[in-house]
Amino acid sequence: MALEVDLHLPQSHSLKDKRALVRPMLDGARNRFSVSSGEVAFQDKWQRARLGFACVGPDGDGHAFAVMTRVERFIWSFPEVEVLNVEMHTYGTDE
Repeated sequence: MALEVDLHLPQSHSLKDKRALVRPMLDGARNRFSVSSGEVAFQDKWQRARLGFACVGPDGDGHAFAVMTRVERFIWSFPEVEVLNVEMHTYGTDE
């Protein structure tokens, strides 16, 4: 399962400011929820970010969905950023 979150960073005035806002979100999600995370778009824009998160779990047990829901709530908990869009994608195997 994958989660993409588009963010506006109104308090950021440089790429250094952006890193200071984005890094705690990526590292925090990695450490708290054992997901893979990274900045997947807008790397050269200092007031925009798209973060991607991924989690693998058995089909149909709901664990991956629950983890991604907690990651989304975690991102919403940062008052310095505005969440513009959230997309959750499910990938399965065709066996």
